[in-house]
Amino acid sequence: MNHPTGNSIVAGHDVPGTGEAWRAVVAATGEPSGPELRDASPDQVARAAQQAASAARAYRAAPGHRRAAFLDACAEEIEALGDGLLTLAALESGLPPARLTGERARTCAQLRMFADLVRSGDALGVRVDPALPERRPLPRPDLRLRKIPVGPVAVFGASNFPLAFSVAGGDTASALAAGCPVIAKAHPAHPGTCELVARAVTAAARRTGMPAGVFSLLVGRGVEVGQALVRDPRIAAVGFTGSRSGGLALLAAANARPVPVPVYAEMSAVNPVIVLDGALADPGPLADAYVTSLTNGSGQFCTNPGLLLLPAGDAGDAFREAVADSVAGTTGQVMLTPGIADGFARGVRQWAAVDGVRVVAQGTPGESPYAPGPLVLECDAATYAAHEDLTGEVFGAAGLIVRWSGADELVTLMERVEGQLTATLHGTDADLATAERLLPVLEERAGRVVWGGWPTGVEVSPAMVHGGPWPATTAPGTTSVGTLAVERWLRPVCYQSFPDALLPRELRAGNPLGVARLVDGAREPQAG
Repeated sequence: MNHPTGNSIVAGHDVPGTGEAWRAVVAATGEPSGPELRDASPDQVARAAQQAASAARAYRAAPGHRRAAFLDACAEEIEALGDGLLTLAALESGLPPARLTGERARTCAQLRMFADLVRSGDALGVRVDPALPERRPLPRPDLRLRKIPVGPVAVFGASNFPLAFSVAGGDTASALAAGCPVIAKAHPAHPGTCELVARAVTAAARRTGMPAGVFSLLVGRGVEVGQALVRDPRIAAVGFTGSRSGGLALLAAANARPVPVPVYAEMSAVNPVIVLDGALADPGPLADAYVTSLTNGSGQFCTNPGLLLLPAGDAGDAFREAVADSVAGTTGQVMLTPGIADGFARGVRQWAAVDGVRVVAQGTPGESPYAPGPLVLECDAATYAAHEDLTGEVFGAAGLIVRWSGADELVTLMERVEGQLTATLHGTDADLATAERLLPVLEERAGRVVWGGWPTGVEVSPAMVHGGPWPATTAPGTTSVGTLAVERWLRPVCYQSFPDALLPRELRAGNPLGVARLVDGAREPQAG
């Protein structure tokens, strides 16, 4: 089916919602678009959770090669949707087709990356400590560990990545790789896109013989569907990408349950970029690169460089003027929704109203009423430190430059910054002493530390960390991008003194599945 219907999809079946009808909107105009939608009812939410719980043991028991085949099939079915998916996503999100083409490729690549991880068995974390019956003063029993899936996972997609962080995005891919059924909540900003992708995942599940309850999609415009999903006792964990208010609301609901469950929420960040003195020898290219990072995608990236710390003095002034020239040449792009555009306008007004803040430059608004011109403002370190209103995220192409004087002031500023997804340093060998002082602070404040680059652009690879300390995320020890993301949906189980025939195959003598294992603390040689 290449056209959305507006229905939820529960365990492979179309389920029309109930209640008041609503429609998606065209991002550029705010006009209604697509079929009528109705939110899933409480009974439908409960049915999706029940179907996921019923599928959980069978899916957990599915051999790794079958789960990997399912993930590969998801990628294939999404690709088979063709350009119609991109056209609809562009209409609903305002994102250009070229950006969405790359995002689709990323979505499918990360599905295949997790398929490879499942085939390898590395995520199982197998450890074997053989019995030591002769050990004194006490013998050691036979101990064997593997990680098992936690159970059904609720996934809430992001507005700013309608493919890569949505219905079949990183949270879904990593949860399915872990062996967890997924119930995805369709994002109201792009419900049609969500439905088409959900149909692709549903087709992949059917094609590869997965239990029907392994995946469902629930439609919901307000908070009721999401809250009901998180409160359902069969949900074992939650993945969320979005606003701080939304993430904290889900966290509160999960913690209020009789049995609380973890919420892995990526919320907000300003991703400080620190310019050290040596980087200002040729300010023009650096200023252009900053503005490009700030304005790309209308600034609607989790890793957007919303805060730039710049040295006071003539060299910093030259950089600021180069930034002003670059920003003046920009034109606003359509934002994801009219509501997000309104939030951007409120945020920049709040910044500009603070005494001591001045406008550096503003770009030209786009043709759409929801395409505001990019904006850069400036203040000194004392003003920034004195006004909490300046420390929060403005989602969009808005940057605040804070001028610093001396390494001591810079370190103090960074020690006051809250948890972030990223922190970036620009400098030369002449700045290494200052950078060395800053690095321990940056490690404490961010999940990814960048030297000489820009935080926008999150590589999908095993070493990537897309996470960070509170309040950038609710779970600082985790990542939502990269193969380490699978560990959010797993928990370790130790099997003590079990007969070999009862052990899971990856724990048995001889390692019949050939997975990576630690035996007595040492890596076990693998065949081949």
